[in-house]
Amino acid sequence: MSKTVTVSDQTGTEALAARLAAIAKPGDVILMHGTLGMGKSAFCRAFIRAVADNPHEEVPSPTFTLVQIYELDRLPVWHFDLYRLSDPEEIHELDIEDAFADAVSLIEWPDRLEYLTPENRLDIHIEPGSTPDGRVFILEPSGDDWVTRIDQLAGEGV
Repeated sequence: MSKTVTVSDQTGTEALAARLAAIAKPGDVILMHGTLGMGKSAFCRAFIRAVADNPHEEVPSPTFTLVQIYELDRLPVWHFDLYRLSDPEEIHELDIEDAFADAVSLIEWPDRLEYLTPENRLDIHIEPGSTPDGRVFILEPSGDDWVTRIDQLAGEGV
């Protein structure tokens, strides 16, 4: 039961990220799918800034550090970039289980998780839109809680 959201530019991406950030809670896992340059990091940056309620929050890419942790007032967010990992066993070194239990986990390149992929999650697939800056977001909720929350968003116009 997926939902498709089309945005025309970066502002639309940021608005969608903020809408999802508003319904996020500890233990949420959001998997970001898309090729290089599709805007996974831009979405995550906007999500984190929305949770922080600070549009100027510094949000560096975790490409080289593999994880950035944000202990924000509303809830903690762990931003993972698994692109450079070659074996899912390496993921344990990032304390990902702690993030799954206590924080929102934003995960770029989630195919690297393999057997560690949680059942209750939101998969977001990002595809090119009809304009250079446009994007199509396909939201695929797994687990009753995500299905309910995405349905509520859809009722609000997402």
